[in-house]
Amino acid sequence: MRTQVCIIGGGPAGLLLSQLLHRAGIDTVILERRARDYVLSRIRAGVLEWGTVEMLRKAGVGARMDAEGYVHGGVYLSAQNRGFRIDFDALVNKRVMVYGQTEVTHDLYDARDAMGGVIIDEAEGVTPHDLDADAPYVTYLKDGTEHRIDCDFVAGCDGFHGVSRQTIPDSVLRTYERVYPFGWLGVLSETRPADDELIYANHERGFALCSMRNMNLSRYYIQVPLDHEVAQWSDDAFWDELRRRIPQDVAETLDTGPSVEKSIAPLRSFVAEPMKWGRLFLVGDAAHIVPPTGAKGLNLAVSDVHYLYEGLKAHYADGESEGVERYSERALARVWKSTRFSWWMTTMLHRFPDQSAFDQRIQESELAYLESSEAARRALAENYVGLPY
Repeated sequence: MRTQVCIIGGGPAGLLLSQLLHRAGIDTVILERRARDYVLSRIRAGVLEWGTVEMLRKAGVGARMDAEGYVHGGVYLSAQNRGFRIDFDALVNKRVMVYGQTEVTHDLYDARDAMGGVIIDEAEGVTPHDLDADAPYVTYLKDGTEHRIDCDFVAGCDGFHGVSRQTIPDSVLRTYERVYPFGWLGVLSETRPADDELIYANHERGFALCSMRNMNLSRYYIQVPLDHEVAQWSDDAFWDELRRRIPQDVAETLDTGPSVEKSIAPLRSFVAEPMKWGRLFLVGDAAHIVPPTGAKGLNLAVSDVHYLYEGLKAHYADGESEGVERYSERALARVWKSTRFSWWMTTMLHRFPDQSAFDQRIQESELAYLESSEAARRALAENYVGLPY
């Protein structure tokens, strides 16, 4: 088989890149290790920067998002059970969209199917070859038979544990990482959201987040030690602990119920450089991971797609190589700024194992400064709604 761009990974980054390239007349094939049902069953966050919203519209997959998503013009922060609002509208005249990543993936799959996009599910043993030469190719196994795809470029959209980053030689690849000494216990419940907007809470007992999927489906998180297991936390224990950490007025009216899904996720910051080697491009989680505190994971993947799409479009339409050659440089400049913001939010809002009373008061003072300073609130709002591409 021959294509122009072989995309490894059928998550939202790979699907969006394929959709945009297809609309620009550029052929792609997607190789996905898992079955489609598995990809669509993954529970992920759903706060979309406005740049992500516009990218999905550009790809022709924004109709259901616009009809069913929830536009948020701000976010709440709290310390020691008392909160205040960051008003995105007033500060930066931009908003965010709450629309689940699972729904984004559904929409992208539907769009690729409607346009006849080639998606090969359950492709095993995917292996890129000759990435530093002029004629790369990718092999994979399907139903016990090896297949080969010849291509011009390979886009590695296969996540943190995927094969793409591992193909870059150790002498070239540099990685930067911070692993946080706690995790997030998340609960999905068929309950009314705690508030119309997200609430991020700092408390001496640990961080908490009140989020939502829709008006009847809520997502809540509390910080827990890494050695905790889901089985330790009954629904009642979770709700009791959440109430202790969030603003008092919200706790008093919190709608609770049985959990639909419950899991513990570790937190890390990770960046790999470069994001281009030969004819390989790393996209999304294959190149970087951020803690979910700043809602940047999917959004960073979309900004990578933007830079790569623009570069490939110019390459094929005009023979212009600058966008392709500078993809890594341009993408990483934004990646590091968003990594800083996610690290800052995480550091400000979480309780660390060796944290002293002094450290707790510093965090509370940081939040008090945000509440009192318009300039500080504007900086947070600018980063939260998404830096320009």
